[in-house]
Amino acid sequence: MVQNLIRTVSPLLSLMILLLLSACGDDKSDAVPEKFTFKAADLSFLPDMESRGVILYNHKGQAEEMLTTLKNAGLNTVRIRLWYHPSDANSGFEQVKAFAAKVRSRGLKVWLTVHYSDTWADPGQQQPPEEWKNLGLEALCDSVYAYTSRIITGISPDFIQIGNEINNGMLWPTGSAAYPENLKQLLHFGAKAVRDNDKNCKIMIHYAGTDNAEKFFGDIAETDFDIIGISYYPNWHGKDLGKLETELKNLAILFQKPVMIAETSYPFTFEWNDWTNNVIGGAEQILPQIPASESGQLAFMNEIKRISTSSPQLIGFAYWGGEWISYKGTQATDGSPWENQAFYDFNNRVLPVIEVYN
Repeated sequence: MVQNLIRTVSPLLSLMILLLLSACGDDKSDAVPEKFTFKAADLSFLPDMESRGVILYNHKGQAEEMLTTLKNAGLNTVRIRLWYHPSDANSGFEQVKAFAAKVRSRGLKVWLTVHYSDTWADPGQQQPPEEWKNLGLEALCDSVYAYTSRIITGISPDFIQIGNEINNGMLWPTGSAAYPENLKQLLHFGAKAVRDNDKNCKIMIHYAGTDNAEKFFGDIAETDFDIIGISYYPNWHGKDLGKLETELKNLAILFQKPVMIAETSYPFTFEWNDWTNNVIGGAEQILPQIPASESGQLAFMNEIKRISTSSPQLIGFAYWGGEWISYKGTQATDGSPWENQAFYDFNNRVLPVIEVYN
């Protein structure tokens, strides 16, 4: 069809058409700019919340979808957890694909955190999917490549993590930190799947905290990736914000890659709203200079924003669990252990913390 069109027009116009088609190519029209600052939040529970009919309210007390409220506040990126074969549909491929499409339709960037597991993966647990548990290294690498390729072609994220908080490796035991060469192979095939299928998608490697981060990223220095992501929670990663800032800057300089705070959060209260124990419930777990209050939650996040943009190599932050209110009801014993760190109070009204996205 294109050839027929070109034959019917003048040589000059033909050249213009060919140049236009070449410029368009397969690139995303909304590709991530070279200089991009993350103002992000992980909203992985939101699809389940919306399926249950949860009603949320903006600062005026008006019912409003979370994506609308957060985008109006200045959010530019949504982080979404992806599990291989979860026990229910939540965080599975089809749910994440639909949610990513909705996020993109609102003009927001899509960032996938791929756990390469059927459930939570973090420094304390990196169990392979049940289907992969007896695979050797070569077959596991092939599976990582095929699965990651499916994600890229099927969901088309702007950013993708190869693993989640992989301090101690991934896909245990084969890819544990005890077998560094295996881990590097798994990361290589994950990254290769991204590059082979979408040259615009940015690859992140995600590490929890800054302790030993320099050694970890030095060990995987040959891996092809774009962004260093660091989790920071005072309860687990220390209460010295000056040290955090220095170490983030050092990582950026040492490895010549942009660095961001990929996860963080802070309580607005020590109270609770359901019968599930909260993860953070006492003053010893937070910064002594910033209280667990609505203004304290915002003050902490303003410090995180300042730190995470304090040099050209530091490119922003993401809040974790902002959507995780006790949406299963106040009597739930399987409710939210994060409700007092959410973006919404116990009446589902948005809190001042979202002003950090301005």
